[in-house]
Amino acid sequence: MSDKILSSSLEDYLECVYNRINLNGSVKAIEISKELSVSRASVTEALNKLAQKKYINYGRYEMISITDLGIEKAKEIINKHNVIQSFFENILGIEKDEAARVACGIEHIITENILQKLSAFNNFCSSEPELIEKFRQKG
Repeated sequence: MSDKILSSSLEDYLECVYNRINLNGSVKAIEISKELSVSRASVTEALNKLAQKKYINYGRYEMISITDLGIEKAKEIINKHNVIQSFFENILGIEKDEAARVACGIEHIITENILQKLSAFNNFCSSEPELIEKFRQKG
């Protein structure tokens, strides 16, 4: 297994770090713990793993920062989530909360091939709104 492959949970931690830093300019382990509803020990373990893989900079009593590699990976994860959630909400008409929750699970396992095709389908449907309406009337 490649050193750069992340588990689903590590992807969630990285996404949380990225979002928090973008929102607040910084992030603390306790904030990650609260947001992901996990123990501080779990956060520390995950942050150490992300640091070993060079996605973040993290050390005891140091500020958490995200590397360029971490930013790139986080954006990739967020893009997957957004494409999937957009499909659920805008094409299938699923409520936002359910669409977000399910997209969060699928973002970790979707292949690049399927993601590209789903993105292309989203783009196609957005240019053909009558198809979406027809689909929803039949569903």
